[in-house]
This record gives sequence, structure tokens and C-alpha cells, in this order.
Amino acid sequence: MVRKLGEYKQMKIVGFQSGHDVSYCVLEDGVPIIHEELERFTREKEPYGDGLEMFFNIVEDVDEYKYFCYGNPGNRTGRIQAGSMNTNPESSKKMNDLIEKNDGQFYIISHHQSHAANAFFSSNHDEALIITIDGAGVDKTDWEDITSERDGTDEFSFPTTFTFWMGKGNKIKPLERIHMYEITLGSPYKIFTRDLFGLSGGYPHGNQAGTVMAMACMGDSDKYWKEFYDSLKLGGGGPSASNMNLAKKYRELIESEVDEKKKETLKFDVSAGIQRAVETIAKEYITPYVDKYNPKNICMAGGVALNSVIVGKMYDWYPDVKDIYVCPVPYDAGLGIGSAQYVYHQVMDNPRITWKDNTSPYLGRTYDLEDIQESLNEVKDKVSTEEVDDDAVAMLLSVDNNVISVFGGGSESGRRALGNRSILADPRSPDMKDIINEKVKHRQWFRPFAPSITREDVKDWFEKDVDSPYMTAVIKFKEEMRDKVPAVVHFDGSARLQTVTENDNEWYYNFIKKFESMSGVPIVLNTSFNDREPIVETPEHAINCFLRTDIDYLYFREYGILVRKNG
Repeated sequence: MVRKLGEYKQMKIVGFQSGHDVSYCVLEDGVPIIHEELERFTREKEPYGDGLEMFFNIVEDVDEYKYFCYGNPGNRTGRIQAGSMNTNPESSKKMNDLIEKNDGQFYIISHHQSHAANAFFSSNHDEALIITIDGAGVDKTDWEDITSERDGTDEFSFPTTFTFWMGKGNKIKPLERIHMYEITLGSPYKIFTRDLFGLSGGYPHGNQAGTVMAMACMGDSDKYWKEFYDSLKLGGGGPSASNMNLAKKYRELIESEVDEKKKETLKFDVSAGIQRAVETIAKEYITPYVDKYNPKNICMAGGVALNSVIVGKMYDWYPDVKDIYVCPVPYDAGLGIGSAQYVYHQVMDNPRITWKDNTSPYLGRTYDLEDIQESLNEVKDKVSTEEVDDDAVAMLLSVDNNVISVFGGGSESGRRALGNRSILADPRSPDMKDIINEKVKHRQWFRPFAPSITREDVKDWFEKDVDSPYMTAVIKFKEEMRDKVPAVVHFDGSARLQTVTENDNEWYYNFIKKFESMSGVPIVLNTSFNDREPIVETPEHAINCFLRTDIDYLYFREYGILVRKNG
């Protein structure tokens, strides 16, 4: 399917990410209208490739495009007319021909600049402290010289891992950059995930940081956290010998334990130690800037911003901060969005966009009835269909422990399914967590599931009344409410919640309200529509996933088509 964007408006800007987390985006008059990741189409998690090539292969009517941006992970920045890293010659030539024909420009925006721009300009905040945290990104820059308060340098060719900025209006201003040789949190987390637990960062497991976070809340952090803390400090970050040796030490310790129950407990305790060490260091570095600038809002990006446990705890660390906003695509697949936003606002001096809430995460493609029917015809001997409405589906969800996958609207950008490519279930069922983990998602028994809750009801169910539209914050349920929705309460009483407003997703908000009228709770269990693979993108992907799992129903919501398995 080729994307048609319709009438050319005032200004379109293409942003792309090549190498890893391959993606492209299109901004139209400053508004992100498309964002797609390569993994959704290859069905391989975190593939390498060319985001610019992806753009040219998918988008029609490119003749009028003139502005292209690269959220560069390397050490070049500024504005150049030719070439880019990790792009093939053919796609680079197409871009350069368009730039020359239309008197355009190619911009390379440095790594953390792009992250910071995405964090701030995707929010609805006019002013905020911006924090980027990741493994590393080279940020040598010529757009503004600043001197590091930490080491007295003004040369930023060495990878940075923490950066701090102040966003106001249509501009972001750098405050401080912390180099990878001092500390990094993203790279060691990957090391501990891979080398300690044997969980890869690529296909078929994807990024397994969530598994470690899930184990962490079930362990005793007092036992091992200081050793991990000291290793992180000593190593200065990155794939250092101290971190790899520590991972090896505890892997051997775990493997040597013959009692399976004790082995599992050891994994939980070690995970708790890792998480606590990372949290402690994050707080040490963030707190001085919160104390100095006293922000009412914080915007975050970078891979470590996906550590939703840290984000949730920041509300406790900084009670005077009103909102901690993490953009929908905080990891490197969002660099294209951020680089385009930076050019539109910072370079071209266009005013801020006023969002209804924040920028939409539903930037993937939509599919029409013909696409769906064609895919259903391919498996007509395996399924049956009927026409239903949302009320009937909400009723099905409220009885018999039914598990229902939903497909509709534009697919979500980022790692979280937010109602358009989701698997839904009844949160009241005490058996539902086991049912989905064992029969649908085929993952560890302890992995939690998220509650989607109408925004106005958060204050009644959770200890903190916060916005979390993209499932970015782990918050504890009020103790008296936990027994009412056991399927979405983790072992420590917490949940990574998604808050839903009518502006966010009108269909999903109304569906939750329908479920509430039948169940008495304004919450549904929501997990991504996939099975150890990227979130489904096309109707064909959805049907295939439905058929190879124990999902009870598939609902193409825009067309009222309910699918059942035959037999």
C-alpha cells in the first residue's frame, strides 16, 4: 500500500532515521502526520536499514518535497546539500535531486538535539525542563558553543548520554551535556539484559528491558544494588569491562543454582538491584537541575525514558513538578520526528503548534474495507465473520474471560499499543493475566499488563493523578482498588497506566465508557497486538496473529466486523 498525502500545503518536512530503529516521518505545517518504522513491515524487531529509502518506497507525490532532516547518531551536524550516513546511493540521489530542483535543503541535526526537540515540541507545554537519557549519541555541534560546567570543555565530539535543555515557546536552549565517559545508563542496561539474563536486543525477543523491570519489583533490591551502582560509576558507562564482568559473575551464579525456585528468586533480586542502581544514578544527575530551575513541567526523551518505573518515581522525587511528559517515540526511531521539529521551529522560526492535548501517536497508516476483506478472503475456510457494534463487543469483553483483539484507525507510533492495534481483556478477572501470558503472548508468567483508564477517573483509582497518554509512567493503585482489577495490578500494587481522553482517541474513550456501564470499572486491560514480534500493522498481520494464538475474537472496529475462528 502506497501512502497518498493529498494536496500539498504550506510546508512539508521529511525526517528519517537510518541504521537502527529505521523510520521516517512527515511534518505538514509543523504537525507530524506520518511516522512509520521499518520493523512493522519486515516483522523483524529492530532491523537495520535506510529510512530515506523507506520514505521513497512508500510515499507518493514526492515531487514538491524540498526539506529533509536526519537525526544523526554520528558526529556531523548543521546543514549540508549532499549525502547522509547509512543511506544507499539511490535514495540519497533522489533526495539531492529534489533538493536541487526545489531549491531545498538537507539538515543534519545532532542526536540529542533531535531527542530534545521531539520531547518538547511534541508536548503541549510552553515551557519545560528537557532531559534526554540514552545509551549514547555523538553531539559535536556548531550551532551554539557552550562550555561544560562539569569538565570545562566546549568540544562535544565524544558521545553524550545525559543532556539538559530549557524549552520555551518555539526554542530549546542547551544547559548541560554529560559525556558517556562519566556515566551512561542505557548501554549497561542492555549489557545486563543480554549478558546476564541471555535476553537479546533483537529478533525474536526485541528489547527486553521491560522483562528486567517486571522482575525488579518482585525482588529485594538491598542485596545487590550497591555492587551494580559501583560498577556503573566505575565503568563510566558503555560496554565497559566492569559492567560485563559483573554480568558474567551473576550469570554464572544464577546458572549454578540447581533449585529452580531459588534460581528465580535470585533473578528477581539481581533485577531489583540493577533497577535500583539505575534509578539512584538517574536521580543523582537530574535533581541538581530540578533544584536549580524549579520547572513546573519536565519533557523527556531517549531510550532510558522508556523506563516507566523511573518516570513514575520522578513524581515522588519532585512533587512540585506538575507533569512529566515522555513523547510517544522517545527512542531513536523518534529522531526523524525531532530533527524535523527542530528545523521547523528552531531553524525556520515557525511558532509552536497548539495541540488538543499533545501530539497524536496514531501516525501510522489506515486500511479500508477492501484491504480487510481481501485479507479475510485468504483465510475464509478458517474464520467466520458477523456484523456487530461496539456495544456487543464491550459485552463480549465483560463476560467469560474473552480476549479480544481490535484493529482500526492509524497504527500507533512507538513501542506501546494504545487502542488501535491492541489486545483487550476484562481487568476484573483474577485469571486473565495467566490466560494472556500463557495462551496469547507466550511470555513469562510475571509480566504485567497495562490498564487503559479514562483520564477523569485516574484520581479515584491511583495514588497520583497524572497524565500518561502513552503508557510512560508506572503509578501505584490505591490499595482499596487493587482487588477490583487484579489482572492489571503488578505484584507491588503498581501499573504502567494509559490515560485516555476523548481528544486522544475518541473511539477508545467511548469504548471504555461502554465497558464501564456493563462492568462498573472505567478500565480495560490493554496489551499490544502481537506475539513476540512487532505490533501488527496490516489486516493480514492481524489475522495471522489472531489465528496462531488463543485470542477469542478479532474486531475490525471501523467496519463492525467481528471475526471468529472456525471449529
